[in-house]
Amino acid sequence: MRNALLIVWQYLRAFVIIYLCLYAGRGVSALLPVSIPGSILGMLALFLLLSLRIMPVDWVKPGCSVLIRYMALLFVPISVGVMNDVDILTAQFGPIVISCVVSTLIVLVTIGLLSQHLNNRHNRRTGVEDE
Repeated sequence: MRNALLIVWQYLRAFVIIYLCLYAGRGVSALLPVSIPGSILGMLALFLLLSLRIMPVDWVKPGCSVLIRYMALLFVPISVGVMNDVDILTAQFGPIVISCVVSTLIVLVTIGLLSQHLNNRHNRRTGVEDE
């Protein structure tokens, strides 16, 4: 019985922490003059709490495991919502595809140049010559 209560407590604590970070992010998002989704700010808050070791990872691990396990199921309502607006997506298909391709190319070029710059810098420090 005690073991079952401990497991329930661990899941409850994990979900409470995750939801507190979500609602804190929503609150901060409402106060900011720019539109950043509250869920993103909440996720960043949770990341900061975990990376700065203010909160142990073991406190949120049970809840995160459950959410990741059922992640595909959580995308069903979003997919249905997209299907409701398929006429808008069809009308805007060209701009959507162009923006996806252009943004992908920008990311690829930026990462490639940054990687090359860092590699050259590392080679100069270690004295390795280009082949």
